Amino acid sequence: MIHSRVHVSDLREHVGRTVSVCGWVNTLRLQRKMQFVIVRDSTGMVQVTHKRDDGPLEAQLEALTPESAVRITGRVVDAAQVKLGGLEIVPETVEVLNLAATPLPIDEHTGLEQRLDWRFLDVRRRPATQLMFAVQTTLEQGMREYAYEQGATEMHTPKLMGTASESGAEVFKLGYFGRSAYLAQSPQFYKQMAIAAGIDKVFEIGPVFRAEPSFTSRHATEFTGVDVELAWIDGVEDVMAFEERMLAHAIAKVADAHGDAIAEHLGVEVTVPTTPFPRITMAEAHEILRKGGWDPEKVKEDLDPEGERSISAHIKEATGHEFVFITHYPVGIRPFYHMRPADDPSVTLSFDLLWKGLEVTTGAQREHRYDVLLEQAAEKGMSPEPLQDYLNAFRYGCPPHGGLGMGLGRVLMVMLGLDSIREATFLFRGPNRLTP
Repeated sequence: MIHSRVHVSDLREHVGRTVSVCGWVNTLRLQRKMQFVIVRDSTGMVQVTHKRDDGPLEAQLEALTPESAVRITGRVVDAAQVKLGGLEIVPETVEVLNLAATPLPIDEHTGLEQRLDWRFLDVRRRPATQLMFAVQTTLEQGMREYAYEQGATEMHTPKLMGTASESGAEVFKLGYFGRSAYLAQSPQFYKQMAIAAGIDKVFEIGPVFRAEPSFTSRHATEFTGVDVELAWIDGVEDVMAFEERMLAHAIAKVADAHGDAIAEHLGVEVTVPTTPFPRITMAEAHEILRKGGWDPEKVKEDLDPEGERSISAHIKEATGHEFVFITHYPVGIRPFYHMRPADDPSVTLSFDLLWKGLEVTTGAQREHRYDVLLEQAAEKGMSPEPLQDYLNAFRYGCPPHGGLGMGLGRVLMVMLGLDSIREATFLFRGPNRLTP
């Protein structure tokens, strides 16, 4: 008789019945009179208890190794003395689906780099990591839900480009039928083309490639970007309002579905932010830092990670808010396609969003006027030829628009209090890592 598989989390409903549990051997305690096997599936762990009797079951259990994939069929018994859920399974048959080799290449004390070499085992053995992927799924679902409610269209743009996008720096070059192609470091130009194509609100969740040799806890050479572009906007404020509402909606969904589990496994409380988020200009940010004893020469125009952390700490103290938009970045550190306000052409109508001191988003109102784009590109020393396909989108009636690019891994990293983006990614890619 074949018994259907029951998840460990549902065993309580089957006390007194015979069921099959499929999972991995978590630990073995093989004593003189008893054999105990802890079996783990994606929902939890259960103890399998067998009294030695010199029978075939005893030999099968004795031969098991940690992390072997097994199907154990047996009776679910109430056992108050068992710490794991107060239940145990008394086995009737043991089927070894795949015997794990010994010893395992990683254990509880293995460092992150080696764990990443054996990521499938690392994820399987760590409930907190599995939880992270469940959170990622809910977070994306919440973002999509909000975007759909706003009438946005989900797009899939090419990741292969004929010319290096943006400034041409930090792109991966690859051979393409006898000529060169580049991996897209942002869907930016294609999103704007979709706006020019008459699609009012566009979003995409997809891979982004950055060829920067950064070895920090927040950089990756391939990551998942959440990109949004909105047409017919009145100003960059419309873009910030869209983002803060989208994040608040998605974070509320995560708190609702996983808040208790996150607190239990990661010791972090997920706080749903109130909207609107605080906003300060870059000039105000510099002022705050100077008052805190910062050397303006050291700050330069952009904020370094320490500056971002200081600003976030200041805003948290002043407003209680974990998020802050920094707006009006100087022209020198923003791309040529960011719009500049008529009353102060030295700054851009752009923003970064910081969450607990980490930059998670960059956004802006785009310049949609063809002649202005040409001027701004020339001023940055860029030749219009490689940009022609992009520039053409603005020659035939492109509406005012703006958008944002958010790093999904960074959002997860901050939300779950992880130390590194390596832990917020299934298979991390960095300058020194192309495997597994």
